[in-house]
Amino acid sequence: MLLVRTRIDRSPIHGLGLFAVEPIARGTPVWRFTSGFDLELPPSRLDQVSPEQREQLLHYGYIDPRLGAFILCCDGARFINHSDTPNIAPDFSQDPHGIDIAVRDIATGEEITADYAIVEGSRPLG
Repeated sequence: MLLVRTRIDRSPIHGLGLFAVEPIARGTPVWRFTSGFDLELPPSRLDQVSPEQREQLLHYGYIDPRLGAFILCCDGARFINHSDTPNIAPDFSQDPHGIDIAVRDIATGEEITADYAIVEGSRPLG
């Protein structure tokens, strides 16, 4: 669940993105998995849904290689786009799902980005 105020808007990176509504200081927790709000499923569950559902789940969610679980953020965090120079990164020392922390100050209106390779490893084929 997002821990900071954000908005979804058009992204210069890809389609829609997630943007800071107010400044976010370096070190601020931005997102944390919240059981009962966010979704965690065994990856085998993806084989039990229709192709259309699988496509949507894989577009908005990811398989966490550390947990061996499919994760779907059920708020605007699913619109966080990839960057090779992200402004958030997961801290796995406090939570096995990782808590996404601002790695530098993020300005109001700036897109919030993550390095997908750190978070999800490789994606299964759609």
